[in-house]
Amino acid sequence: MPSTHSPSPPLVELKDVCFGYGVRRILDSVSLSIPRGKVTALMGASGGGKTTVLRLIGGQYRAQSGQLWLAGPEGSAQGPQDVGTLSQNALFAARRRMGMLFQFGALFTDLSVFDNVAFPLREHTDLPASMLRDIVLMKLNAVGLRGARDLMPSEISGGMARRVALARAIALDPELLMYDEPFAGLDPISLGTTARLIRKLNDAMGLTSVVVSHDLHETFQIADHVVILANGKVAAAGTPDEVLHSTDPLVHQFVNALPTGPVAFHYPANPLVEDFGVERFG
Repeated sequence: MPSTHSPSPPLVELKDVCFGYGVRRILDSVSLSIPRGKVTALMGASGGGKTTVLRLIGGQYRAQSGQLWLAGPEGSAQGPQDVGTLSQNALFAARRRMGMLFQFGALFTDLSVFDNVAFPLREHTDLPASMLRDIVLMKLNAVGLRGARDLMPSEISGGMARRVALARAIALDPELLMYDEPFAGLDPISLGTTARLIRKLNDAMGLTSVVVSHDLHETFQIADHVVILANGKVAAAGTPDEVLHSTDPLVHQFVNALPTGPVAFHYPANPLVEDFGVERFG
């Protein structure tokens, strides 16, 4: 269950961030906070900028204006850093503090389960083989798949592949773990298992988690903080209960899955008479 403790200071904070592709504005002066030690859900209609926020946090994209602040490690004297202004070396150091679970796991298909989880450890550390083995098995055990260490990705289910990817994401003990649609394509059992793992790992490892998802029920069950993005803005932010009872028409449409409301079904188009003729629609 989500934590009920008092609000935590932010690990990540966006201040008046703007970002777009060409003339299309995805984020328009967006300001939001991701509290340290909590599970934050980023939600909203497709194309609303949720995955874009993850890419900005990771430094894959840089904000066209505004700042994205990453707080220093807990207990350190390092102050917040604007991710968009970091040098390449500083950005790589910041990324070492992050883990990412991609939408469909993104496992290396020619590597075993064990070697997939070992990959970041081999890339970023000089651990002896015996210690690396122990760490990999501990991470796999945390997601219930220690016994699947020798299997190939083609030999495991989609839900199991997602859990292997999660073990890989926590291999380097990140402070911040980002999930891009972790429930997509999962059956109800695998979905529930994955959701509980996200909550359990966040609390057991002292993580800060950001979950991009369209699954309202499971996400609201595990989240401490919910942010709804829509039309380039933050439509709502608060606890799951606060968002569920929002009176904002767009948020109400989203959380109740209504077909009509501020989010239109039809993409903007010419009047029907221009495409089909006046005699048919006049």
